Amino acid sequence: MKAWRFHGFGDMRLDEVERPKLKPGHVLAEPLCVQPSVTEAQLAFGIPTLAYERVKRRLETEAPVQLFGHEFCARIIETGPGVTRFHVGERVAARAKLPCGECSLCLSERSFLCRRGPVIGFDLPGCFCEVASLPENALVKVDDRISDSEAACLQSLSDSIAAVETADIQIGNSIAIFGQGSMGLECLQIARISGAGLIITVDVREESCRISAELGADHALNARTCDAANVILELTGGNGADVVFECAGGSPRQGLAGTESLRQAIQSVRSGGKLVGVSWFGGPFELDVDGLRERSLRYFFPDISTQAHLEHTVRLVASGRVRLGPTITHVLSGLESVPQAFEITANKGKYRAINPAQVMMKG
Repeated sequence: MKAWRFHGFGDMRLDEVERPKLKPGHVLAEPLCVQPSVTEAQLAFGIPTLAYERVKRRLETEAPVQLFGHEFCARIIETGPGVTRFHVGERVAARAKLPCGECSLCLSERSFLCRRGPVIGFDLPGCFCEVASLPENALVKVDDRISDSEAACLQSLSDSIAAVETADIQIGNSIAIFGQGSMGLECLQIARISGAGLIITVDVREESCRISAELGADHALNARTCDAANVILELTGGNGADVVFECAGGSPRQGLAGTESLRQAIQSVRSGGKLVGVSWFGGPFELDVDGLRERSLRYFFPDISTQAHLEHTVRLVASGRVRLGPTITHVLSGLESVPQAFEITANKGKYRAINPAQVMMKG
């Protein structure tokens, strides 16, 4: 079969490889729609971010190697021994991080907390290929009301659900969200249906602000035309928001905000409030911990998304409570379009993309 493999950073090739064998507890599936995550797109070009050293080691010792492709919708074509929850012809999506099955958490029926297991697309081959081998315990069935394109976003949405759950929003809490890319827009919608009161969003792109307002933001601020932190203070009676999500930080080379959005987020949260860090910054930076301590701020990071989170994403999207369609701006056709999807996703600002670029694999 054909599969995209990385021979090095910035060097991906469509190679002929052996079709995966059917293993116990696994299914073989035909990818229908796949998108590179923003993290994957940066790693593809050697830009330091989450898992950079892991990917670098694999390229140095195993290249060429199948990497990435954990955000997908696929159709099952074969089921292996022991598979009981899925059948041929069903569409599935997956969570990326899997339990190891051997640690004390897994052995005490708390495998949803395990972080030692493999990750699809990083330790296991993902779906940038014609046929993928997928473990049953990673999968969730896609509701018929969800399109292939929307289903490819479910894994990212499950991470956003985990982020909002971590914030423990109380009824009527004021919310500010820096960054209205895919995860920022997802956090907006989930916060809205989780009891949030006033919701203020911030981005530097007019199209992102427009979609944000369409999806429920009370105020969608363009940080190019206003001092967002000051406006948030004004809109909250001088106090700041109860909960602030930072979803914009990262490599300025890719049009992200560096650490400036985090600085503004800290200014925008009320004393005693909560700051939820969703972004990956790609390296260490200085943080005024004394300032956080003096204001009694709580700086949280999202919990790992679980099978339960993924199953909840299906219900939210199938019922229309969360809308993914408006965020999907670039859809490409055919397996050969995968490098273009990486290019667009790694440079979303340049291409005016909101969600990662998607590839309809059978185009």
